[in-house]
Amino acid sequence: MSPLDDKFSLLAALRPARSALSRPASLRPPDREDSLAHLLGAGVASNQFGEHLAIRNWFSTPEFTEPAAVALELLSRTRDAALSLHMRFALADSSRWLFLDTETTGLAGGTGTYPFLVGIAWWDAGGLQVEQFFMRDFSEEHSLLHELAARLAERSVLVTFNGKTFDWPLLENRFAMTRSIPTPRLAAHLDLLHPARALWKLRLGSVRLVELERQVLDAQRLGWHREDDITSALIPQYYFDYLRGGSSDPLVGVVRHNQMDLRGLAALFGKINSILATSDTDCNGIDSLDLFGLSRFLERRGDRDRAQVACTQALQLGLPAEIRPRARRELALLAKRRGDFKAAAALWHELAADPQDGVFACEQLAIHYERRDRDLTRAVEFARLGLAKLKRSCAHSRDPYVASRASRLAEKFVSRISRLESRAKPGKSGASLPVFKGSVE
Repeated sequence: MSPLDDKFSLLAALRPARSALSRPASLRPPDREDSLAHLLGAGVASNQFGEHLAIRNWFSTPEFTEPAAVALELLSRTRDAALSLHMRFALADSSRWLFLDTETTGLAGGTGTYPFLVGIAWWDAGGLQVEQFFMRDFSEEHSLLHELAARLAERSVLVTFNGKTFDWPLLENRFAMTRSIPTPRLAAHLDLLHPARALWKLRLGSVRLVELERQVLDAQRLGWHREDDITSALIPQYYFDYLRGGSSDPLVGVVRHNQMDLRGLAALFGKINSILATSDTDCNGIDSLDLFGLSRFLERRGDRDRAQVACTQALQLGLPAEIRPRARRELALLAKRRGDFKAAAALWHELAADPQDGVFACEQLAIHYERRDRDLTRAVEFARLGLAKLKRSCAHSRDPYVASRASRLAEKFVSRISRLESRAKPGKSGASLPVFKGSVE
């Protein structure tokens, strides 16, 4: 058992005994004239604020995925140590997890945007239990929000896809607008958009949930299909058409779309969890671009050893020509940060001829030869080469930002060259070292 797993076990042992989570309130059958409820297969939920529709379904896929301690550490890392401990305690209990996705009357947010359909899901009996709250008109919003608050009080670890930017701020705003239903307090909020973007954007370009299902989650193997799925941009119009007395048939597709998003969200967590939980990066079946994306995510989260392994494997598998210099630069920086200056210098030498990173590589080599190898002659050579490359690269640029940045960097190079020459010839004012004979290309 790893030290981190052992910490989670201790936390679980210290957890006070609690009663089992309460079951959702019973639903009554809809009235005969409630055609929408019959169409959606919904029941009617009632509380002190009124009524709303509720649709409940259980799906065998995706199957339950036990959250791994290492993955949770990477996904929820925070600078606040006390908050981090609180989050870890909550995250360690998978029965407190709640997946959430909303369908709204607008995609831009704002006080006039309503979440008319709120879908939530949690693991139950080895599969995924999905519950969706639907308001037939705006007067049912308080009832819907009250029911959602009750679920979040029991399962306070929220998992969303772009929820930190859109879904949750919108719901916080709607809770505040009621003036009678307090905004639920979350123990933790994991937004899977950010790790998904880091892992797969380089290869896929688009990291929409539908694209991830198709390209990453293998939706066909799971028995999912979205051939008849509706377009997200049309969802607000379908709801407004219904409110104006139009057909309610398109809302069946909206409900199914929300269900698929929730299932995709749970499956996506399982995929990310499995990747981050692996102690040694296994490159079998993983695209090199995905490995490079993983290395950058791990490095940002402070796991530099695994980041170095993933980046090295990505280069070994073969990266596109336009990505290879970036990977070498990341690998060189990782080597420098872990104190392997010899390996970093070797990579900087490879990058010195690159049109994009050559200037930065020359600067790093000048620093290396000055501070590590104590070879001031070589340090000056690379400082001069970097300055020459910088002037050549900016000679035809008309961008004032590029010119300003280049000017500041050129001043640093000149200052470095002057200082190095002074150190190399302390007794000879104005003396200079041999000019670097290599190409400036």
